[in-house]
Amino acid sequence: MDSLTIISLGGSVIVPDAPSVEFVKAFTALIKERVEKGRRFIIVTGGGKTARDYQKALAEIRDIRNDENDWMGIFATHLNAQFLRLALGELAHPEICISYQRKSDFIKPVLVAAGAEPGHSTDYDAILLAKMFDAKNVVNVSNIDYVYTADPRKDPNAKALPKLSWSEYLALIPKEWAPGFSSPFDVEASKLAADYGIGVSIVNGAKLEEVAKAIDGESFDGTVIS
Repeated sequence: MDSLTIISLGGSVIVPDAPSVEFVKAFTALIKERVEKGRRFIIVTGGGKTARDYQKALAEIRDIRNDENDWMGIFATHLNAQFLRLALGELAHPEICISYQRKSDFIKPVLVAAGAEPGHSTDYDAILLAKMFDAKNVVNVSNIDYVYTADPRKDPNAKALPKLSWSEYLALIPKEWAPGFSSPFDVEASKLAADYGIGVSIVNGAKLEEVAKAIDGESFDGTVIS
């Protein structure tokens, strides 16, 4: 098990509607337990509902350009990142990472990161970090159990896909990134992961025991894309 683990933590699990005290308490306890065993983490936080709520509100005020919409989402990821950083207390590096031009030096066991620039999601940033730190896998914690053949909320015949290749996954999702769009893993990040040979484990944050298994490199209920 590598000592450094990269996690892309969906905004939907941090702030499903209001900030989730229950999830963040349990998640930080899970991280602390592993830090005590010498593990290190980089956790990239998404914007989730917070981002979409602000983007929707802006659109009702005036016509918003795509890049402006994206910046609104990015600032929402910063808020979620600061929330998680403060929740982690002394375990976390005192500043969040919001630049991916060079490798971040962090002495504390956990570095919390967030969105950097328009054009892609925080999933993309997680892949950049994985490449930078030579990690072969990113754990994506979201609000879904699996990647499915279709949206299971709309299609009762949608089938769960526990394992698939990047080419199979890319064939399932829209071809372009759009601010606020929600897919199991962002298309631009997926293309980059495929290029770099980085795998992604998608696991539901509501199932902390499965999140723990994914983080520990064990078999878990969820989807592995590689």
